[in-house]
Amino acid sequence: MESLNKANRGSISTGYDIDNSIMFSTSGTYADSNSYTYHLMNPGGDDNWSATSTNGTNARKVTVSLWFKRTLTTESGHYPRLFDYRAGGVAFSVYLNTSDQLQMYDDNTSMSLKSNQVFRDVSAWYHMVFAIDQTQSTASNRVKVYVNGEQITSWATEDYGNQNVDLSCFRADSVNFYIGGAANDAGAYFNGYITEYHFIDGQQLAQTEFGEFSDDGIWIPKQFTGSYGILGHYYNFSNSSDMGEDFSGNNNDANNRGSGIANGSARQSTDSPTNNFCTLNSLNTANNGGGSVEYSDGATKGKALQTDEPASGTMAVSSGKWYFECKALTNSDMMAGYGVPNKWGNHTNNPGYDVYSFAVHSVGRVYYYGNSYIDLSPSVSYDTNDIISVALDADNGFCYFAKNGTYMNGGSPTSGSTGTGGFNYLSGSTGANMEIVDGDFLIPAFRTNYYTNSSVLVNFGGYTTISISSAASDENGYGTFEYAPPSGYYSLCTKNLAEYG
Repeated sequence: MESLNKANRGSISTGYDIDNSIMFSTSGTYADSNSYTYHLMNPGGDDNWSATSTNGTNARKVTVSLWFKRTLTTESGHYPRLFDYRAGGVAFSVYLNTSDQLQMYDDNTSMSLKSNQVFRDVSAWYHMVFAIDQTQSTASNRVKVYVNGEQITSWATEDYGNQNVDLSCFRADSVNFYIGGAANDAGAYFNGYITEYHFIDGQQLAQTEFGEFSDDGIWIPKQFTGSYGILGHYYNFSNSSDMGEDFSGNNNDANNRGSGIANGSARQSTDSPTNNFCTLNSLNTANNGGGSVEYSDGATKGKALQTDEPASGTMAVSSGKWYFECKALTNSDMMAGYGVPNKWGNHTNNPGYDVYSFAVHSVGRVYYYGNSYIDLSPSVSYDTNDIISVALDADNGFCYFAKNGTYMNGGSPTSGSTGTGGFNYLSGSTGANMEIVDGDFLIPAFRTNYYTNSSVLVNFGGYTTISISSAASDENGYGTFEYAPPSGYYSLCTKNLAEYG
């Protein structure tokens, strides 16, 4: 079954804020094979890690804790690594297989585990803890794996490795360490976000050192206050000028392996387990980046691979006021708006051209509810690299569209319930009655066109490859946008949803 129980979508106040994560993508803007893989450097500056048992605390005990959010699942022929410690052909490694099961192995101890659970939620953050003590006489006590606070006890493959054998991450003087990848294996790169990466040398720790259950039974992060051991390291990716900075106190910094992105700063995100942002939902298409739409750059870019293709967000709203930005890349043939997910053709059709959806088109029209449209007055067309703002007033039934900061149709999103210049998706007077009833939700909706080679870049506030010069945020200080959200409008993130949604 899918591992959704107690999944963390960032909507619970934890008292411990995680501000940043790092984005990994196998295609898109930052996709060269070396740019998004990190390896540990020892204080002496060599491209390896002095990791023998004599240098470390205990070569047979280790705990690794991390949070991650996937952006692609069921990747055919692809084995995305969460992390990999490797010396030659010998490795301690954890990855997600082509069936979305968790797999881990250690070559030196002969440990090999594969979960029955699958991990296919692209809207939530997962927390995993791998706690290992190869000195334990009971085999099942040697490796303990926790997901969202609960131990995995049912395995499809179950071999806990040999007792009293050094782990691969401590077996040699030169052990390369990778987050989101493995050596130079192009089939091993992770797609998604990772943060709060702890490596504890010499201890097998419980999951409660890194998280706890909220009063509502949701697993939430907690600050680790223990010791890391001699070779321990901790990365939270909070320093944009040194993304690989080690905050454990051991100075075991990780260096970006790419030549084109200094310190990996272009990959820093504010999408985190304590404030989860909307992204494009790769589960909406059948083949996940190999079929209708190619998703990349942390699921903030969608490129049509077949005809006119839809894309939609991971978060839906039924009330409140919400803001996001997007732009067409390569070609202007892009549409952006909202749809009703439970009625809008299961996201399989074009927003605006289909019932229960509406979207602005580059020709200066808003299409709605089955290929009807209204002309914007005056007509405002947009082209490649124009930034389109979408401001939804779900409380009053209006949506406003802006081109490069100027609202079309004389729109005034701060006009309260009057809807000046906004598209009224509830009334036939300025739009169409979309038959939205209590319990219906609206979800961000987009269209790209294969024949015109169009792609859409979106910015929900957590991460984007859209060039941002002004770095505006909403009134709560969340999101990074080119244009300031109108007063009372907020970015689509779980802290805002908890307050206004």
